[in-house]
Amino acid sequence: MAHSNIYVTRMIPQQNIDALRAVHHVEVNPHDRALTRDELLEAVRGRDAVITLLTDTVDAAVLDAAGPQCRIFANYAVGFNNFDVAAATARKIVMTNTPGVLDDATAAHAWALLFAVTRRTSEAERYVRAGRWEGWAPMAFIGQDIDHKTVGVAGLGRIGAKFARKAKAFDMKVIYTDAHPNRTLEDELGATFVDKETLLRESDFLSLHLPLTPETRHYLGAREFALMKKTAVLINAARGPLIDERALVTALRDKMIWGAGLDVFENEPDLEDGLLELENVVIVPHIASATIETRIAMGNIAVGNVLGVLNGERPRNCINPEVLV
Repeated sequence: MAHSNIYVTRMIPQQNIDALRAVHHVEVNPHDRALTRDELLEAVRGRDAVITLLTDTVDAAVLDAAGPQCRIFANYAVGFNNFDVAAATARKIVMTNTPGVLDDATAAHAWALLFAVTRRTSEAERYVRAGRWEGWAPMAFIGQDIDHKTVGVAGLGRIGAKFARKAKAFDMKVIYTDAHPNRTLEDELGATFVDKETLLRESDFLSLHLPLTPETRHYLGAREFALMKKTAVLINAARGPLIDERALVTALRDKMIWGAGLDVFENEPDLEDGLLELENVVIVPHIASATIETRIAMGNIAVGNVLGVLNGERPRNCINPEVLV
């Protein structure tokens, strides 16, 4: 394997960096922040491989800045809506991602958000930290039970299916929408395939696990919130633009729904005006895959993809396999 020049656009686990440096020259973004557009264009120049994050827009200009010798852009993420795949394919540059490895962590995190919203955990913690707690009170921070309720799952892919399976522990009814019915999971969980309107009307808790496509952008907006139960809880640990965030603020403020738990946002890191002032929303900074085990595993896949391509091998997770022909 020839000695190659690799750039990593933001620090990932050290053992992943060490695995690359054992064979190649590696430089890493020295800042604890995303690179600016100009910094990214400069940083990728002359590289043979680049490991990127979802925060890095990799378009034709970035690919051209890297140069014709560049072999691969490897996303340290399962998503790749930051990639111009067609532009990379036209330049014979491999693009990869890290699917599957973060499914368990993301599904568990969606449940953590659901618990936090239904039991008003974040709101109650803020109350205690502010020094306002004066002792137990029978009507303080009354939340909702989870057991025996109806949980709706929008998108029954790998993560959505793992999320749905955990509902069994709470004797919940599972309803779902997807491109096609999942008969295996229906048999396993007694889940019911429904249309979108039924999902909205009947779900006590609704968790989004859809990919972001032109068709799913603003999957939930003002019309959809009007169909949901006033006691409904919405969870999004998938992609921020699935929700019209302005409409969500209105729905939460006007008590059209009970609450929401959000890991992702429409215009990260910016939030819609008014969202931070609402008590009935749990807001966390895109941390669904943030476990030690998952982040290292993501790095292992990204590094493996890079090393494989540089060694003339077929990568494990190629988004544009036609360039390998």
